[in-house]
Amino acid sequence: MINKLVYFVVMIKLNVHEAKTHLSKYLAKLKAGERILLCKRNHPIAEITALPEPLTHARPIGLAKGRFTIPRSFFEPLPDALLQAFEGTHE
Repeated sequence: MINKLVYFVVMIKLNVHEAKTHLSKYLAKLKAGERILLCKRNHPIAEITALPEPLTHARPIGLAKGRFTIPRSFFEPLPDALLQAFEGTHE
């Protein structure tokens, strides 16, 4: 027996006029995690999802301290050919 995991994503399907008329109501639904399929004359044109919540606190500095070291070669000048390629002046 093969176990299959199936997800059914249920989206709100809206035409542009409906979205404009009831924008506040649908913004609340987006914030709650729902997705909106925006249509023009019943033809899908966009999918709208909520953005992730912004961080409420600053990220601590030094989370990877001691996990790696930067080699001395990192600070050496780049080869001329590579610099020219970046600058678009290669011959």
